[in-house]
Amino acid sequence: MVMAVYYSYRAVLASLLISLLVLQLAQADNMVSSGNGNGTQSSPPNTIDCGAACATRCSLSSRPRLCNRACGTCCYRCKCVPPGTSGNLEVCPCYANMTTRDNLRKCP
Repeated sequence: MVMAVYYSYRAVLASLLISLLVLQLAQADNMVSSGNGNGTQSSPPNTIDCGAACATRCSLSSRPRLCNRACGTCCYRCKCVPPGTSGNLEVCPCYANMTTRDNLRKCP
């Protein structure tokens, strides 16, 4: 008799845990598909590889370490790096408008 109660208790507990897990997964899926929960759509995360983008951007630089460091900072903040080794700043306005304390262009 005691063993039957023990096994039924374990079955109920397991069912409860599985139900909570399914409910949590359904709620998370609903939040992802419908936005951030306050009625507005959340933008998808930008998945730029800053290391590779900056390596390309700084490949012809005379000071590649300095260039990569500045480019990396700009990339992480702006989530974009203009194509090519120079120019093309209109593609990424945030990157183009970032300045240093001395009001010089920060991003290479």
